[in-house]
Amino acid sequence: MTPSHSADPLFRVRPARTADVRGILELLDPWVQRRILLGKEVVTLFESVQEFVVAEAQGRLIGCGALHVIWEDLGEVRTLIVSEEWLHHGVGGAIVEKLEERAQDLGLSRLFCLTFEVDFFTRRGFAPIGEQVVDPDVYSQLLRSPDEGVAEFLDLAHVKPNTLGNTRMLKSLQARPDGSADAGA
Repeated sequence: MTPSHSADPLFRVRPARTADVRGILELLDPWVQRRILLGKEVVTLFESVQEFVVAEAQGRLIGCGALHVIWEDLGEVRTLIVSEEWLHHGVGGAIVEKLEERAQDLGLSRLFCLTFEVDFFTRRGFAPIGEQVVDPDVYSQLLRSPDEGVAEFLDLAHVKPNTLGNTRMLKSLQARPDGSADAGA
């Protein structure tokens, strides 16, 4: 069977459940082995399972991604993975779209990612960013976070070995008429 984008798609994207954690680890492992993504402890995935959405086809996980809130207006797309056989079939785009919807529901107006897949994220409205993305007061608050992803967002020196070759990217979400955010380029 080949993936399709018909009214009855062969895959669906849904919120992750605790039962998905081991499948997320299986998706993650090949990318960790190739040193493209950092590994995650099982306990960390259980603690953050509510941040994840998963793509599944015929009861099997074929992709995942997470939305992590960094600040009142800012979130990060994390751990975006699509299994090799499903690459270039719209799975990654569908996951990002679902994460953007969740960001809008939370009232976020910007999404950050740290990625090697610059073209993929550029096609979805993300653009490379410089150093000053938040004002100094927010920066000083974010420095207090123990989260390594926040340190990567801030481009702190101690995470540089983890981020070599990655591009820091940002997308602004447009405000909806109801005042919430709407994904826009």
